[in-house]
Amino acid sequence: MSRGVVVVFGGRSEIGLEIATRLAPEASTVVLAVRPGSDAREAVTAVAAAGGTVEVVDFEADETAAHPALVADIERRFGEIGVAVLAFGVLGDQERAEGDAAEVVRILTTDFVAQASLLTVLAARMRPRGRGAIVAFSSVAGVRVRRANYVYGSAKAGLDGFASGLADALHGSGVDLVIARPGFVVGRMTRGMKPAVFSSTPAQVADAVTRRLADGGAPVLWIPWQLRAMFFVAPFVPRPLWRRMPR
Repeated sequence: MSRGVVVVFGGRSEIGLEIATRLAPEASTVVLAVRPGSDAREAVTAVAAAGGTVEVVDFEADETAAHPALVADIERRFGEIGVAVLAFGVLGDQERAEGDAAEVVRILTTDFVAQASLLTVLAARMRPRGRGAIVAFSSVAGVRVRRANYVYGSAKAGLDGFASGLADALHGSGVDLVIARPGFVVGRMTRGMKPAVFSSTPAQVADAVTRRLADGGAPVLWIPWQLRAMFFVAPFVPRPLWRRMPR
């Protein structure tokens, strides 16, 4: 089944690119929305090799006022968006953030405010049409925020709550909002960090997301599925023990 236009916001991200290559054969066009000035040649080559027609547009996530015009321009140039994947974000510097409010604002802006803005713009365009799919990336870090990465975790907690409410608002509209909750993902963002239990790779995350898009199901997608059982008990862990949990 044709997916129409597939747009990956954060088109150079490892997870976003893995999803793009999997959806490319079903897409009329794959649009990679990347930060202005970024070298997207490798990403374009990868998607083209997967069988997709590729276009690149500039996307500065934190410029939320520009989101409506950007989405409108993409649809004007390439056609109706069938699948939108929000694959951008920052891990941030937790140690710096604890003494630098500007770093806190930077993380929250990219990982929550910009995401909520773009989700709203996309949902508003898709809802009247009664079709379309959106993928938002939450994280297990937001299920119960840990002291070790509470700034990033709080951004993901906010996004998770926002996306969950939006998914309920879209229920019955024909628009499918997938809230992906991966655990530790081994990749560029986490290079040098010790992998946590039930870690996954960008390819494994992309496999799970594309299966969910194809098969349907509940809005929340745990990656891997074992994390759902693991975090079921998280609210009951005593605070003195929880505050010592690693990121």
